Amino acid sequence: MEQLLLHLRNLGFTEMESKIMVELAAKGQASGYEVAKQLGVSRSNVYAALQRLTQQGYVRCGEGEPARYSVLNPEELAVMISGRVQDSLLFVENEMPRGGPVSPSFYNMEGERNVLGTLIRQLNSAKQEIVVDVWREEASLLRNELEQAELRGVRLLWAFDGGNAGPVPYPAWPPLDGGARRTDGRKFSFVIDRRWCMLGMRYEDGTVQSVVTEHPVLVELLLNHFTQEMVLFELEQDMGTELEQRYGEHYSNIYRKYVMYEQDEIEEE
Repeated sequence: MEQLLLHLRNLGFTEMESKIMVELAAKGQASGYEVAKQLGVSRSNVYAALQRLTQQGYVRCGEGEPARYSVLNPEELAVMISGRVQDSLLFVENEMPRGGPVSPSFYNMEGERNVLGTLIRQLNSAKQEIVVDVWREEASLLRNELEQAELRGVRLLWAFDGGNAGPVPYPAWPPLDGGARRTDGRKFSFVIDRRWCMLGMRYEDGTVQSVVTEHPVLVELLLNHFTQEMVLFELEQDMGTELEQRYGEHYSNIYRKYVMYEQDEIEEE
């Protein structure tokens, strides 16, 4: 029920209108008094909402005393709402003022629905290339959009993590202040048509945070990181045993020069 009310509100209906429509759909038809009694709200508010819904065509008012109301069946309701939404979207697209150029900015985004929704819209509008650096769990959430992009002729470049195969993992830099570092997250990044990018983290508790920008500096950094990962991956595939013998697993002896771990500090003491 709550999900249905939420989606009705997302379509532009008020809380009261949404509850009335659901109640009428469940009862078939009812008077304003019956609806108000069932919902536990004032009759004046119910009758005002019923009048709006009737004028808009979503609810029908039958003859008789007292008047009895019924809502359109789900198929009719969906067609009517869809048509009106499409008309409004087309009008906004054509009439919305288009100003001058906007300087690239960085935007913080939170929430899985918000982040994935933004990402899906960008994937669906990709025209030439999508660069993906992502764990398999997150890639599975976007499988349909990525497949559709490939069918449109968009080139997909992949770097996977979290599996048995993939780019050489980078070390995690520990906090210098000795504070705890949250380790239950999975990083992801997308670069679309070499102009738009998203860099973020998805945690086990469902929390999602990301940065979105068209700033060329971050776009270039992510593209360079992707290239370096894939070059290292190919080198490891060709020279894995030799590299491990000389530099340690995942080149740990090289990384140790630049990233100080707590264990290193203990050994030095």
